[in-house]
Amino acid sequence: MADRKQPPPAPKKPNTASLHEAALAYLARYAATQAGVIRVLDRRVANWARVTEGVEPEDIAALRALVRQEAARLVQVGLVNDAEFAASRARSLTRAGRSRRAVSAHLGAKGVGAEIVQSALPDDPDAEFAACVVLVRKRRLGPYRNPEREADRMRELAVLARAGFSHNVAARALELDAEAAEDLIIALRAS
Repeated sequence: MADRKQPPPAPKKPNTASLHEAALAYLARYAATQAGVIRVLDRRVANWARVTEGVEPEDIAALRALVRQEAARLVQVGLVNDAEFAASRARSLTRAGRSRRAVSAHLGAKGVGAEIVQSALPDDPDAEFAACVVLVRKRRLGPYRNPEREADRMRELAVLARAGFSHNVAARALELDAEAAEDLIIALRAS
């Protein structure tokens, strides 16, 4: 007779300690906001409820309340800081060629509050211009386009508009020469 495999044991019900360990393991690998930690821990609770028989809605509600308490505790002890997360992510995204609008949308999707997003975004209009120049270089537009290729200014402006840059900023970035563009990119990365 063939050996029959035993089904895997049912997972243990999440508790404060297991949720804390799961949150720490996640934070060890990824920078996260309070909303991000809640999302990860809620998914853990949902997975437990999905594979466990006889789970009552009250059990799930109690565990979700426990998740929020754990996330608040992590914020209180300083392991999760939405303002620092937003400032760091805004700097890196700007250096990567993202517009203020794109950075704002990204941070909002991560669960950062609107007032924290506004304080994290660079106020310097030159940073927005430099970010646009970074994207121009990445996409090989303006001064970086292939010389044999005929300039298609409207297409290039459309690329930059979809990325969230204003018409004025995009037009200025496309008119730059390659040397001035490189100087701007170096200055942006040094800041």
